[in-house]
Amino acid sequence: MRDRLVVFALGDQRYGLPLSAVEHIVRAVAVTSLPQAPDIVLGVVNVQGRLIPVINLRRRFRLAEHEVALSDQMLIARTERWTVALMVDAVIGVLEYAEQETVAVQELLPGLRYVEGVVKLDDGLILIHDLDKFLSLEEETALHLAMERA
Repeated sequence: MRDRLVVFALGDQRYGLPLSAVEHIVRAVAVTSLPQAPDIVLGVVNVQGRLIPVINLRRRFRLAEHEVALSDQMLIARTERWTVALMVDAVIGVLEYAEQETVAVQELLPGLRYVEGVVKLDDGLILIHDLDKFLSLEEETALHLAMERA
């Protein structure tokens, strides 16, 4: 059986989320600030009547920040406890891969908390993210309180 990832780009690096975690992909829209939210939260967006926190992946991965462009996209994805919008430069598509094409992240990059594996392709690597480990306990608590006030 083959697994499937939604592959997206931040700058020159490609990342992936399990297809089962992704609800849908939308064009970037204006983000409303969310006072007292964790630093990696840009704010919230209204998606089909739901307020969804927008995560700044560039900040989480310590990449250079940039102004949101009309070509940017948001991945609406689910964690165990949250639905979040991830601001990405571009969604590349869906990749099917066999488990033997992956490497456990601890073998390549020990200590990376948010990455569960790496898919090795002929043209580079795709880092597979684990959204359930994306927010620390403190960030989750702060986000919960900020969302209650929104």
